[in-house]
Amino acid sequence: MRVAIIQFPGSNCDWDAWHAVHEVIGLPAARVWHKSELPSGVEAVIVPGGFSFGDYLRCGAIARFSPIMEDIHRFAENGGPVLGICNGFQILCEAGLLPGALIRNSGLEFRCLTQCLAPEDSTELFNKSNLGERIFLPIAHGEGNYRLEENALADLEANGQVLLRYSVHPSEGYGHGNPNGSVNDIAGVRNQAGNVLGMMPHPERVVENYHPGLDGLTVLEAFLDPLIKSNPVEVAGA
Repeated sequence: MRVAIIQFPGSNCDWDAWHAVHEVIGLPAARVWHKSELPSGVEAVIVPGGFSFGDYLRCGAIARFSPIMEDIHRFAENGGPVLGICNGFQILCEAGLLPGALIRNSGLEFRCLTQCLAPEDSTELFNKSNLGERIFLPIAHGEGNYRLEENALADLEANGQVLLRYSVHPSEGYGHGNPNGSVNDIAGVRNQAGNVLGMMPHPERVVENYHPGLDGLTVLEAFLDPLIKSNPVEVAGA
């Protein structure tokens, strides 16, 4: 196993993430129960979407206390790559691995749609030249409204820690704009070191030719690029 996909009670996107990483991209991956230890030899961690612990108290507020989170903290502190998707993003924020918090959508509605996103020039792998000026990914959340204290938000922007922003297609005029009220249209962020990433959109849901686009595959390949380059298995779509 090279990629650990964390499973909490209430996770429902762990199999999708496993399929995308293991069967489509071709990296050895496995689902790891939240009460287990992070297996030795793991090179990347994905905290998937869902409704961990039923979203009681707040999204991710209980999952942050799961035993495996201590291992994920250590893994991240040692430079290991961690990606939180939707509920996984919420968990990483609650755990202090990412700045900010996700609160109830401004319209108080659960938003489920294909969303236009604008990648930012945030890291060597997450940038416009690698991902494109606009990408389209599914979203499905009721608490995706990203919030951050004003001074911390200024630092986040100055440090280039924004990964993705909600957008509309510049020529077509579609894409729904900001679906949840997130400050500065923020859809995804990273930590200062650049190894912990979180996003509300679901890249694992658009990774194959029969899906409406392959932008999700592009995003996951950017996150897993160092592993893919060293993987002897032929990468799907290469």
